[in-house]
Amino acid sequence: MTGRGRTGFARLPHAAGEWVDADALLDLFAEGDGLLEGASVRGVELSGADAGEATFDGVSFCGCLFEYVDFGGCTFRDVRFEGCRFIRCTMDRAWLNRCDLVGCSAPGLSLVEARIAGASFTECDLSYANLSDSSIDRLEARRTRLGESAWQRVRLKRTVLDACDLTRIDVFRTSLSGIDLSGCTFEAPVLSSDFHELRGATVSVEQALALAGLLGVRVSDD
Repeated sequence: MTGRGRTGFARLPHAAGEWVDADALLDLFAEGDGLLEGASVRGVELSGADAGEATFDGVSFCGCLFEYVDFGGCTFRDVRFEGCRFIRCTMDRAWLNRCDLVGCSAPGLSLVEARIAGASFTECDLSYANLSDSSIDRLEARRTRLGESAWQRVRLKRTVLDACDLTRIDVFRTSLSGIDLSGCTFEAPVLSSDFHELRGATVSVEQALALAGLLGVRVSDD
């Protein structure tokens, strides 16, 4: 491990694209605000670790298992997670900029107060995830399970939800204006009493009828 330079970060001594193992990651975490650049992390298993607000820049994670790992306050820039599993992990107050999750399992992942400048979720399991009080500038989720996830008081901008499972999603006090939900499974959502969260959202006819039922509105067969 090299010493801290002008950037204030501890740097892992590696060449771009070098494989990094679990021991090297733990050494990085121990620095408190370490920086990992351009590395490849494959098949690493970590449990009960604290990343200590590390910065990951241009890093590729593949087939990793993270259990009870605290990524709170970390920065993920140009990072790709593929086929990774997150069990009881947290990314609270993390900053995600051009961060992609592909084929990952992360039920219950906590992203409370996260800043998501740009991220994509493709064919992931993020059911029961908590994104409450986060700020999302750009997010694309495709064929991803988000059922029973919490999106309370989220500030949404450019968001695409395509063929996602949104069953019993909790969007209390989060406006879905401009969000197209018509291709998603959207059943029994948790909304405020006046349903203001849905104003401006695009829904299918079937979704509209289901929501009308929740409101107690009777729809004639005509």
